[in-house]
Amino acid sequence: MKKDFSLLTVALPSLLIAFPSFAIESEIKQRNTDKKLHPQVDGVFGHGEWGIGHGEEVTNAPCPMPQGLGGATSTTHEGMEFPAAFNKSLRLISDIPSLSEIELPATNAELLTQQSAPHEVNPETQPETEQTPSDEPDISIEAIAEPDNLPQSTPTYVIDQEEIKKQGAKSLADILKRMPGFAINDVGHGADIHTGTYYRGASINQSVFLINGRPINNNVNIYHGGTDLNSIPVEAIERVELYSGTASALYGSSAFGGVVNIITKEGYGKPKLSASAEFGSLSLNNQQVTYGGSSANVKYNFSFERFFTDNRYRVPVGAANRDIQGFLSNADTATSTYFGSIGLDLDQKNSLNLDVSKFSSRRGLIYFGFPLQRDRLDHDGLNVGLSWKTRLGNGESSNITTSIGYNQDYFSTYGPTGAFYRTGALDTQQLTARVEHEWKVTSNNKLRWGLDLKNTDLTGDVLSTDPSRIAKNETEDRSLFNTALFAVNTWNIGENFLIDLGLRQSFDSQFGNYLNPSVGLRYAVTPIVAVRGSWAGGQRNPGLDQLYVYDTVHGWEPNPDLRPENGSTWSAGVDVNFSENLIGQFTYFGSSIGDRLGVIAGKWANIGLVDTNGLEAALQLKIAAGWSTFLNYTYTDSQIKTGSEKGLQLGLIPYSVLQSGVGYQNAGWQANLYVTYNSGARRSIFANPSDKPTDFAPSFVNLDLSGRIPLTSNLGLTVYLENLLGEQYERVNRIYSPGFTFRVGLSSNF
Repeated sequence: MKKDFSLLTVALPSLLIAFPSFAIESEIKQRNTDKKLHPQVDGVFGHGEWGIGHGEEVTNAPCPMPQGLGGATSTTHEGMEFPAAFNKSLRLISDIPSLSEIELPATNAELLTQQSAPHEVNPETQPETEQTPSDEPDISIEAIAEPDNLPQSTPTYVIDQEEIKKQGAKSLADILKRMPGFAINDVGHGADIHTGTYYRGASINQSVFLINGRPINNNVNIYHGGTDLNSIPVEAIERVELYSGTASALYGSSAFGGVVNIITKEGYGKPKLSASAEFGSLSLNNQQVTYGGSSANVKYNFSFERFFTDNRYRVPVGAANRDIQGFLSNADTATSTYFGSIGLDLDQKNSLNLDVSKFSSRRGLIYFGFPLQRDRLDHDGLNVGLSWKTRLGNGESSNITTSIGYNQDYFSTYGPTGAFYRTGALDTQQLTARVEHEWKVTSNNKLRWGLDLKNTDLTGDVLSTDPSRIAKNETEDRSLFNTALFAVNTWNIGENFLIDLGLRQSFDSQFGNYLNPSVGLRYAVTPIVAVRGSWAGGQRNPGLDQLYVYDTVHGWEPNPDLRPENGSTWSAGVDVNFSENLIGQFTYFGSSIGDRLGVIAGKWANIGLVDTNGLEAALQLKIAAGWSTFLNYTYTDSQIKTGSEKGLQLGLIPYSVLQSGVGYQNAGWQANLYVTYNSGARRSIFANPSDKPTDFAPSFVNLDLSGRIPLTSNLGLTVYLENLLGEQYERVNRIYSPGFTFRVGLSSNF
């Protein structure tokens, strides 16, 4: 299998590069046509029965607003008149333009932040000292400078580095909790990986996570091996993008929820060293160092980050993992991450980029804290990627990207259980290759197509000294090969109507061949109102661990007869410019996923159907110069349709989440107040034995305050006050927050 993989990675680039002459000829014709037509344009269900998982959906994120109103164009369109200051960041959405003019569909939306810097930066214009935030924290929706021809029928949410810093995010989980549709229980003090990350009712393994377009999902479900968002720190992140709808055809049939793409930093300008140190409650300390820059045709960026907190605080009687002294036990977390990237512009048409990230996480587990749990989880990861981008012809109409990647995740859960000891380890290694062609066939037709290859090797080690489980001690080695052809075609039909059609044909060595179609549309009804909709079919295959590896920690049997999860997702929405200062986006979303995977009587099984319906509403308002505010609301009804819990809400997913915030900044000073309301989630299995399966955690309200005080031109003091109300609310399943906490730090550039 590996031999076949190697041959394909060598041979497949020629499959796409074989078309350059045709693409170039088409481009020349198209450019001539464009000049005539547009002379102004140049251009998880994881653990347990219904509801235990390593992630699923929830919250309604405040920060990012999607591409929404009109997309991004290379020209300014006639329509609404904006004040000069506001027009600086909203000039691209002053009207819903002719869809045939849209060039850069991916957009950036920030809430409590200044106008963000473009992705492509002129090194000569970069300051050598720390940038002082703009005094205009406009709610901005602007095009990402590097074209990424994503389907335009569904929004692309983006949160960039400046907003990440303003929020005080410490990990990817911290970033995503403020993005639309997410419900993240395992984030912050006392977080536990069992409590899950959910997006629109889908678990973390039912969404696709990428780093620079390469998959990092491992589809591991036992031994706490799900994608741990708390182990992915923020220092190396330039921005995070969230896709859905027909974008699933580009990145994976398992994207029932959506696609999260982590874009890492690149160097620019003169070499610069930046560093920060932060200390706070519960022995929290966090240090970050970054060195980056560019020279001639080479860009480079290197960073290191270290984080620790002991998470030892008093919890009420009945709380999970409460020790005899009344403190939360075994909840400490430590992570360290190394990242490096080097980019090389070979010539005007070709560029190479290499990025490497390595991280290590050590943490305790508390979810099964009835009685006290003492298990530990070690997670080590390595991700390496090399990409080659080439531009065909003399314009931007035809581009090919070839990338290869290696991703390794090692999970080890170990610890005593009474008089016995147990350990379970999973080592997954993935080799990936991708060849992708972005082609503007005509002025009204864009095609994005290519090929994905992925080979997965898994080694599972099982050891227990419990006499009842010794017979199941083993080492399991398994491999899986998957190939997929994908294509998304975007047509602009007339001036106001756009349609996306997507197909993904997969070939899997375990589950055979399957086709997943998708479709989306967008219609500009008036210059200030646009409607949109999408539908996508999906299939998520069981993990190799669920099929073949015994889970000696939980006592779960594998099941080689598991069937894939199958279903579809859909959405419908409207984008509105209410006024020059107020924009809104409203989305109905739904999904129906059959053969959901879970555990019945201690064995993995296909346990039934879950239907999800929900609403998202997002409003952004510019109050006055220096002020901005937002309000986001998400309602999620994920109902179990079969089995003993028929009619119940999927465990750990709250019905309602509301987030709002107001921000002010002037002359480098910043203050941002965030408000969160959570209606409370249904308690799932492994909760307190006295809890009933119909019990819900109480609702809660949380207030967070962040601020920045400029000390010098290149030194700033940051302050984060979390849970200002001091309420020790139940996060989920008898896991409680610590109440009020604080963080204070210094950051500087040299």
